[in-house]
Parts: sequence; structure tokens; C-alpha cells
Amino acid sequence: MGLDQYAFAVMPHKDNTDFDYGWNDDNIPADREVSKKIAQWRKHSDLQGYMEALYHRKRSEQGLEDISDDWQAFNCKDLRLTFQDILDLREAVTTKSLPHTEGFFFGATDEHHYAETATFIDDALKAISQDMEIYYSSWW
Repeated sequence: MGLDQYAFAVMPHKDNTDFDYGWNDDNIPADREVSKKIAQWRKHSDLQGYMEALYHRKRSEQGLEDISDDWQAFNCKDLRLTFQDILDLREAVTTKSLPHTEGFFFGATDEHHYAETATFIDDALKAISQDMEIYYSSWW
């Protein structure tokens, strides 16, 4: 058990939102992958804290219900990362200013997590340049 985190490059779709992507079996093009995993982390707790804060900020900006009191508010949720979100993440990783985050299943962030995240950032920017959308998800 523990915190598992993933990032996916997803084909754009009219039903994609900041919190879900809209592909289903009825509208998958035969010649393309709908989503491709581009990163995976294990117990990168500080990245989880960063993404959770971004999730709540985006929900608030969209006038959506505040679910921050729900103990599983950011567990098994999708979060779309825009080009600017990725650039902001790069800045936080470069300056090592991800928020220190703890949780029962979260473990602790260490130096290799920053290297993995830097690789993810490069891969995400490349995928965005190929007209893909980036989603982050976690499970703990």
C-alpha cells in the first residue's frame, strides 16, 4: 500500500475537463492511442501536495463545490495540467519549492523524485506540442 502517482498524455476531446477526460469505447479512433502513460511515481509526497493544491485552486476558480474537508478529496481523481501548469511545476521543481507533504500512505520525497519529475516535465511539454493533453492521477 502507498501513494502511487501517474501522468498520462490524452487525446483532446470535446468532453475533456480539468477533472476528467471524455473518451469511451464508442469514440476511440482506431488509428491512435487515446492515452499513454508518460510518468509514474511511487510515494512522491511533495508532488502530491503540489497537485492537490492545484486541484483545489482549479475547482475554486471554476466555482465548484469545496471538497477540501473530504478526507479522500484528492484520491483517484484526474487533474488536467495545462502548458502553464507544467511551466509552473518546472519552476517549483527547479527551485525545490514543492510543498512538504505528509500522509499515512505517502512516504517521503527524495532526490530521485525530483529527477523523475524533471523528465516528466520534458515529456509533458513534448506531448502538449503534439496536441495531447496531460492528466495527473494518484491512488493511495
